[in-house]
Amino acid sequence: MSLCDDTLLCNFPKCRTKLNGFAWVTACSHVFCDQHGSGEFSRSPAICPACSSALSGKLDIVRTELSPSEDYKAMVLAGLRPDVVLDISARALAFWSYQVHQERMYQEYSLSRAEAQLKQMEKVLTQQNQSRELDLTAMRGEIASLKKVMEEYKRKYSEVSERLMERNRQYQKLQGLYDSLRLRNMVVGVGDRDTLPHPGHHDFNTGVARQATPQRSPQFLSVGHDGDSRFFSCLEADGAKTFFQFSSPAREKGRAFIKKH
Repeated sequence: MSLCDDTLLCNFPKCRTKLNGFAWVTACSHVFCDQHGSGEFSRSPAICPACSSALSGKLDIVRTELSPSEDYKAMVLAGLRPDVVLDISARALAFWSYQVHQERMYQEYSLSRAEAQLKQMEKVLTQQNQSRELDLTAMRGEIASLKKVMEEYKRKYSEVSERLMERNRQYQKLQGLYDSLRLRNMVVGVGDRDTLPHPGHHDFNTGVARQATPQRSPQFLSVGHDGDSRFFSCLEADGAKTFFQFSSPAREKGRAFIKKH
């Protein structure tokens, strides 16, 4: 507010609205709006809400009109000597200057409080930013370490997957070989039971009684890590025939026919 402003502010601490219409003026150079003035000065003894001064005089509190009529302006100072008029005008200007000074002091006080709060908030914000930066740096380091661990786990997983696939291929290969050998062994066993004489019977070709040679079941051998060893071998009591040296039933009948003739 400056000297050229044509409005005053209510000096009530929680009001501070622009005055219009009627206002309450005190001898301690304070002014209040009509609402708060009527409420505060209706009690006795009257106390100034701004400075807590006692207002016991008859003219210590005046309710005045802020926008008087032209007739009032023409008659209020009429008949007074010039020095009285000047004295009244000087006191009125002093009241106005005091209100301007008071408003400036209040604004400066509000500004200083706002600046102090701003500095405090900036300090807190700076501390929070530093704390966040430290947390962010720590989290970035943790993320980097976790990425390294993840890459290491990916590498190990790839190695284990390759090894597992290789073992699966070896298993499938060995399983197929085992199935084929077992099927062949079953076929050879059935053929031997058909061609060999039963115990206690005579061989009509030679006329000599023969006993059936007990057949030994295939013996499984241990398999190495690379799967290169043989699965099993077939051993007989009379010779060192392997499983792959057994003859088919048709071939055995041909050999007996040649020996006979």
